[in-house]
Amino acid sequence: MPELPEVETIARGVDARVRGDRIAEAWFSSHKQPFKTAALTQARGLAGRTIVSVHRTGKHIVCELGEAGTNETTAQWIVHLGMTGRLLVTTPDGPVAAHTHARVSLASGREIRFVDARRFGRLEFRELKKMEGFSAAGSEPMTIGTAEFAELFRGRKLAIKAALLNQQLLSGVGNIYADEGLFQASIMPRRRAGKLTREELERLRLALRTVLTHAIQLGGSSVSDYVDADGVKGFFQLEHCVYQRTGLPCRRCGTRIKRILVAGRGTHYCPKCQG
Repeated sequence: MPELPEVETIARGVDARVRGDRIAEAWFSSHKQPFKTAALTQARGLAGRTIVSVHRTGKHIVCELGEAGTNETTAQWIVHLGMTGRLLVTTPDGPVAAHTHARVSLASGREIRFVDARRFGRLEFRELKKMEGFSAAGSEPMTIGTAEFAELFRGRKLAIKAALLNQQLLSGVGNIYADEGLFQASIMPRRRAGKLTREELERLRLALRTVLTHAIQLGGSSVSDYVDADGVKGFFQLEHCVYQRTGLPCRRCGTRIKRILVAGRGTHYCPKCQG
């Protein structure tokens, strides 16, 4: 599943290409699974709107929409990529991939397409005069402060790796960046979250921010289906220190990387650096 750096990369790419453009019309497939809002409601709601901006909130891509000729947001189109979803900006004559579930035609001649083979992604439309704007459940790991971060884990009995994956606590961090952040902070994934010291939690907060920032700079990690808004793969997977490096030497100390299960998720760590 695309995590924070991948979603951020896509959102920035889409924003750079379609900000200020006007939606002429929208087409949606007949499959119900990708739609949190009915396809016809989305098509009617999107038509004629101006794209004010596109940004990331948690693991979601949020398109802020306004009335033609204004920059005031009156609606939102919210995209969750699920496991295999892609949000691409292309031209109408570009090849239409299998499992394309949305085609949004723009006045400029561009087209936004949502492609999702496994149909775990979700598309939602919100009319802001009828409902609240979208917000993530958990805190934002790129901006959260020291005290707030420590408070998230105070007294929690679950493993710190499991806590990092809890989107109600921290939005956007998934398996890849939990493993990489814990490695950079020298913390074992199975440590009880509530037992970590303030110093350890601060190391983890800063490590997560550093890892996520660097991953965004490299366009995210392409370990499965992920590509950016232009269909280009990321490069951060080439710099993973532990994730999916089972049996390989640690880049820091040479000890072989191990893999265990934590909260049912494959978890990678260095026994020496994180011991």
